[in-house]
Amino acid sequence: MVRKMGVYAVLAYVLYGLFIYWYLFNFANTSLPFEYQGTKADPATFLNGRELMLGEEYSKIRNLLFFLSVPLEWLIYFLILLFGLSKVFQNWAETSAKNKLLQTAIYVIWLSFLTFLLTFPLKYVSFSLSKTYNISTQSFASWMKDELIDFWINYGTMVIIVAVLYWLMKKSVKRWWLYGWLLSIPFTLFLMFLQPIVIDPLYNDFSQLKNKELETKILALANQANIPAEHVFEVNMAEKTNALNAYVTGIGSNARIVLWDTTLNKLSDNQILFIMAHEICHYVEKHIYIGISGYLLISLIGLYLTYRIMNWATARWGRELKLTNVNDIQSLPLFLMVLSMLMFASSPITNLVSRYEETRADRYAIEMTKNADAAINSFQELTRSGLSQVNPPLLVKIFRYTHPTMLDRISMLEEYEIKQQSNMKE
Repeated sequence: MVRKMGVYAVLAYVLYGLFIYWYLFNFANTSLPFEYQGTKADPATFLNGRELMLGEEYSKIRNLLFFLSVPLEWLIYFLILLFGLSKVFQNWAETSAKNKLLQTAIYVIWLSFLTFLLTFPLKYVSFSLSKTYNISTQSFASWMKDELIDFWINYGTMVIIVAVLYWLMKKSVKRWWLYGWLLSIPFTLFLMFLQPIVIDPLYNDFSQLKNKELETKILALANQANIPAEHVFEVNMAEKTNALNAYVTGIGSNARIVLWDTTLNKLSDNQILFIMAHEICHYVEKHIYIGISGYLLISLIGLYLTYRIMNWATARWGRELKLTNVNDIQSLPLFLMVLSMLMFASSPITNLVSRYEETRADRYAIEMTKNADAAINSFQELTRSGLSQVNPPLLVKIFRYTHPTMLDRISMLEEYEIKQQSNMKE
């Protein structure tokens, strides 16, 4: 029975992969609707033939890797349970230490190391792809360093979460999910507060914006929006990527507006001011806090459903999965698998909310800067530098896009530009 379940799981993953490949490479239509052809949203008007071809190729492969990577984690966790590796890890932990926290740390390191090894090939393919298409400028050593930083940060965080969670499971069989969620609120806020000053600098060097003239212009925009900002930060990303980006990070006194140096190098001041106005909107409309609230709500629902599904799965397939009690640490792969599935299932909703907020930020930015030409050119350059699809397939948009498509963003700006020109004539 165990062997049969393992074969079925692998077969299901292979069939799923073949479906996604067929969908992305043969079925999905990424051509522009007729009414947008020849407009400023049409990539044929601002990309050359080679850029168009490379953009389509790169986007299809990158999307394929995304859709393959998430279910791969589920398959790995399922097989770890099915073939008793989770029980083996628990035995090693119990024979190596008497302290419960140390046992948890040992178990988690074995589980983390195995999943890291098994997912590494797909991550490396993604890295090589970005190098091949000249998106990434990062050396293998630098990329590997970032991967190891990711590993140890995730490991340290997971040890704390797992130790607390499984202690709660033993103390309250029916309410551990609620108590765990309540404790996650201050923990999440604490991590977000630390993100800009502790975690982010582990990956890149941050400094105050060197172009003081541009900083003055950006701070003037911030002042218009009544934001008490004193500095704008830049980060050295040119040694890692050719892509462009800017973002708002952190909460409270640690909140920061950050520009990648690639953005500074490739965009004009007016284009950067539009992007900064976009980021200012996120601050003004409290999108970060709305996002935190939404995350906490979804995590409450997710933990409750995980509690119910874990109990049901253990009762139904406990013998095959080598599980007797949900509150035993060897059930951790089941917990991670179910939680990951629920997060993936909820991504269409969270992405939809995010796209709404990003649309509001675009509208806010163009109303603040009133420079449609600079705004459109900035999005065209973002498309070029990232080899992005202007009109991605529906499933890609639903499951991957936290921002509106470039077709939506540029066409909205073009409508604003036409309306602006019409008002000037009147």
